[in-house]
Amino acid sequence: MKTPGPAELPASQERLLRERLQVSGYLADEDLSTTVWLASALQRPLLIEGDAGVGKTALATALAQSQNAPLVRLQCFEGLDLAQAAYEWNYGRQLMAIRLNESAPNGTGRVQEADVFSREYLLERPLLRAISQAGPCVLLIDEIDRADEAFEAFLLEVLAEYQITVPEIGTIRASHIPQVILTSNGTRELSDALRRRCLYHYLDYPSLAREIAIVKAALPHANSRLVEDAVQFVQRLRREDLSKIPGIAETLDWVRALFQMQHSHLPEDMASVLGTLGCLLKTREDRFSMSSDRLRQLVEGRRTVGVAENSNEQAKVAV
Repeated sequence: MKTPGPAELPASQERLLRERLQVSGYLADEDLSTTVWLASALQRPLLIEGDAGVGKTALATALAQSQNAPLVRLQCFEGLDLAQAAYEWNYGRQLMAIRLNESAPNGTGRVQEADVFSREYLLERPLLRAISQAGPCVLLIDEIDRADEAFEAFLLEVLAEYQITVPEIGTIRASHIPQVILTSNGTRELSDALRRRCLYHYLDYPSLAREIAIVKAALPHANSRLVEDAVQFVQRLRREDLSKIPGIAETLDWVRALFQMQHSHLPEDMASVLGTLGCLLKTREDRFSMSSDRLRQLVEGRRTVGVAENSNEQAKVAV
């Protein structure tokens, strides 16, 4: 039996990772699965950028499921601080310890600072919880672009050294390196220091074939023609001038809605289709930009005929 060579072994591991993700319900292409495998092998964080709804968060969830590991999620937002992201002192428990010591018959009435500022009085927030895991763990830092730049500066120690420094007790290092996934929707530019510490992958909207496969895997009971017609429609819809482009989650919601309405293909009655567009279009402007005529053109795969094209056609007829 042939022994796998150096180039063959990583390739087989990448395929194994892709298969495990697929079993967990996530269909990754070769580029993405290779980058995820490299991030794990090199013990480096992975920064995934892309529009909302392309499957960034779902990747971290599937990765945790594929490894049978806990998923620790830090949802970023403006104003996120250390106490919410890493740790906070349990002031109530500290105060109780002080009072119990003072009321003890043989107590000295005094409590040393080291007694109440110890590891057992720390409340673990997502970052500390992740590096404190005894086994494999996936840490999802979701929508890092929504956090302030000041928070990025604190995050650098965690991403580079997998440790957190608590001034009162010292440095807490990870006993088991977590696999870190950071996601960004690109609402602001991230710092160079953060990017240097991560591997990078841009996750785009899936191709037609891949999105059909994703929907069929998620909704195996839906009619194949319905899935194919619906995904083709969504792919055309994404090329429209929309304020919020529908993602994969919206595609799944729409196909699920059509399936619940017992459609085996896209209905020919555009009024029926219009009634379900709330699954795809999430703003008032986008919703009311879809007339029955434009909707039929998208269903049939036709594009809007512009004024100039109409003029040209009329000129040809006149000649």
